[in-house]
Amino acid sequence: MNGNDSMMKPIVKLRGHVGSIFLVGQFDFNAHKAFRQASQELLDNSDISEIEVDFDQVPYLDSSALGMLLLLKERTSSAGKGLALVNCRETVRQVLEIACFTKLFNIS
Repeated sequence: MNGNDSMMKPIVKLRGHVGSIFLVGQFDFNAHKAFRQASQELLDNSDISEIEVDFDQVPYLDSSALGMLLLLKERTSSAGKGLALVNCRETVRQVLEIACFTKLFNIS
């Protein structure tokens, strides 16, 4: 079985001091390596002061995705950068609310 067809590919875009990670597809454990590489690219960029994770094209996320977001939050805080979760669909927003992420993250 080749899982690459459903593999999420994060797209990194820079806009001034904001670095965005556009997620496309299901955000689950299979996305771990690609998400980490995309976020590390922004964490290493000294021009970036804010990281946005864009969920507009994400229909679903699981508990491993929540773990990846928590890890990214720790890493952005350590790097002195801001973090926001943007364009969350209703299904994604519900998962984030159930996990009490609304208290930990700036979500729009």
